[in-house]
Amino acid sequence: MSEKNDGANRDATKRSARERLLAERERQKKKDKRRRTLIVSAAVVGVLGLAAVVGLIAANTGKGDKSAKAGPVAAPSGATGKDALAIQTGKPEAKSTLTVWEDFRCPACKAFEDNYRATVHDLEARGLLKVDYHLVTLIDGNMTGTGSLKAANAAACAQDAGKFPAYHDVLFQNQPQEADDAYGKNPRLLELAGKVEGLDTPAFRSCVDSGTHNSWVAKSHEAFRAGKFRGTPSVLLNGKDIFADQAHPLTPQKLKEAVEAAAKGNGGAAANPKGTGSPSASPSPSASPSGKSSSSSLSSSSSSSSSAPVSGSRAGGGGPAKAGAAED
Repeated sequence: MSEKNDGANRDATKRSARERLLAERERQKKKDKRRRTLIVSAAVVGVLGLAAVVGLIAANTGKGDKSAKAGPVAAPSGATGKDALAIQTGKPEAKSTLTVWEDFRCPACKAFEDNYRATVHDLEARGLLKVDYHLVTLIDGNMTGTGSLKAANAAACAQDAGKFPAYHDVLFQNQPQEADDAYGKNPRLLELAGKVEGLDTPAFRSCVDSGTHNSWVAKSHEAFRAGKFRGTPSVLLNGKDIFADQAHPLTPQKLKEAVEAAAKGNGGAAANPKGTGSPSASPSPSASPSGKSSSSSLSSSSSSSSSAPVSGSRAGGGGPAKAGAAED
């Protein structure tokens, strides 16, 4: 009887030990599960926290950019015209005024400058013509980037230093490909300033790096949009759009004749001499309804007897240029 009881007790002890072991394993499993849950939760909280910080930094960065563009409008030295949005070259007493709306990233603007630069400078030197330049950021909107804005700001900084005409020409002579936002990098703009004697100074560098005239450039672009111009370049002579007549393409010689006629008092000939004009901008097959990455066809020439097609940059939603829309 005693042996049976001893056997039963041993069995009971073994079962009890197994049960305790199983219970302990269950408790350990639950403990491990809770620990894993806490680790995962902590990781999730950490990721969310990091995301929140990154989001806050990004939000603050965006606000900083907006505040820079929305800052006080600082017009460059000597700016003229309505709201001081034009930079004038030539002699103020010149009888004819050429009003030019252009973008330093715009290929058609470069073509206009390359073809007409010598003629314009000659007429300026003779005291017959003054030019009101209005700077636009059309390509930044069409192609993305900041090159139009930063180059325009740098040109305004050059105006502060009395070096706008030379730096303006250097920017167009060294213009990158339209899709290349090289002018969005200040070091490139400062490098090109070295090509203009006396321009690369601490004051100029500070003006470029701080975007001193960014808000002024933005206001100039707003005026361009309000004027409902077709695109860039938009060029007016004495208030008349001289790129509006497809039947009579403009040439440097015709521009010269028109300005000389105005200087002699023949106002009608100056406004639209026989055969003077150029094709109006019309959308190319690649133009999109929104105006993104679109172009126009213009005609210009470096010779006095022929005209060459030039691809222009079209303003989204813009209609025909209004006569006198860019008058100051």
